[in-house]
Amino acid sequence: MGLSGHCLCGAVTYTVDADPLVVGYDHCDDCQRQSGSTYSLVVVVPKDKLTIKGTTKSYAKNGSSGKPVHRVFCPECGSPIAHDPEAAPPIIALKGGTLSEADKKALKPDTEIWTVSKLPFCQEHLAKPFDHMPS
Repeated sequence: MGLSGHCLCGAVTYTVDADPLVVGYDHCDDCQRQSGSTYSLVVVVPKDKLTIKGTTKSYAKNGSSGKPVHRVFCPECGSPIAHDPEAAPPIIALKGGTLSEADKKALKPDTEIWTVSKLPFCQEHLAKPFDHMPS
């Protein structure tokens, strides 16, 4: 299948030469703050299958593993593109809202992580919930 997407202004585009490994909701506090919403829709893909075109910036903050999580974004419009955890080098988590319209509509989220931080008014429950990051 493969995926493609872009930021709000179109300065950053990407393609993925693979299907998603995981599609789900990340309820951690950092994702809530970075997305400005109740959770982040994440599409986890193999990092070596991702090609990003355009200039990006990143902000790093230690995650629960103690290792940095690099939050990649467009420096022009501020759109978050992905988060790249050093604790899991083979993968990167794309922000689902940046996918092409067709790719977004085809997503089937089934996993929730960091449900300990899930806001109480979020009533949807997916098939595979995890209190924290699954190991």
